[in-house]
Amino acid sequence: MAKTSLTVKMSIVGLRPTLRAFADLPKDATTRLKDATLELSRALAEKVKADGMSDEAPQSPLVASTVKAVRDRVPAIQAGGTKRLGRNRAPAYKLLFGSVFGSNFYSQFGRPHRGRDAYWFFPVVENSQAEIAAKWSAAADAIIAEFSEDG
Repeated sequence: MAKTSLTVKMSIVGLRPTLRAFADLPKDATTRLKDATLELSRALAEKVKADGMSDEAPQSPLVASTVKAVRDRVPAIQAGGTKRLGRNRAPAYKLLFGSVFGSNFYSQFGRPHRGRDAYWFFPVVENSQAEIAAKWSAAADAIIAEFSEDG
């Protein structure tokens, strides 16, 4: 079955070594990291959703309603899915990329395709990248320090 949603994970410098350090800690440390990461993901999802709701294309607010945080070790958000949207009840995944990037073939999206330049969603993710990476690194370092002292 084809993927019906888009999941975007944040790119973080030093991610792999940090996650390897969690492998040597108790499972509670990973649970705490996932909880801290979920809060960061929720904040990002709210920003992206607000951007989509204020976008001028008619499908953007519909698709923005599907944006949600993903509980993982790395900050991530998800959009799309099989939820039926709009008066024609189209699945969200069929509207996702047209609302984000526009289309040269389908006039329903109301604006031209600009290649890799997104109208909404990705610009917010990219602008939030440094802030979220710094907060995630600080949270991960604090959890590692806390659990290393207890061990």
